[in-house]
Amino acid sequence: MNTPVITDQTPKPALAIVERYEGAVNYLYPLLLNMSHKHRVLRDSMIAALFEQYRLFYEAAKSSQVSRVYVADAGLARIKELLRFMADPARKLVSRRQYEVASIHLAETGAMLGGWIRHVQKR
Repeated sequence: MNTPVITDQTPKPALAIVERYEGAVNYLYPLLLNMSHKHRVLRDSMIAALFEQYRLFYEAAKSSQVSRVYVADAGLARIKELLRFMADPARKLVSRRQYEVASIHLAETGAMLGGWIRHVQKR
């Protein structure tokens, strides 16, 4: 008798760093969607950078080149800089509290990325 094979269809990120990074994206994305249309260029740049970072993480994981991990690190630094720009008191596109929460998420991701860089350099 044939027994059906049940496969788990729930999507699972392959990398722990991506799971951590998703916390930042899940926090920032709704904030960005509700941002004023006057700032759409900045908003669109930030959204593009957030989703580009996924690609950078996976490319770094698939190739065993330390340079790709550095590119992923640079991408994360760009996101942090855009967030700082948005939180500047002259613009106040995100509140100080929103900036702090998002920065904590990104710092956790950055710490994992720093560990990854140290691990790859030892090889």
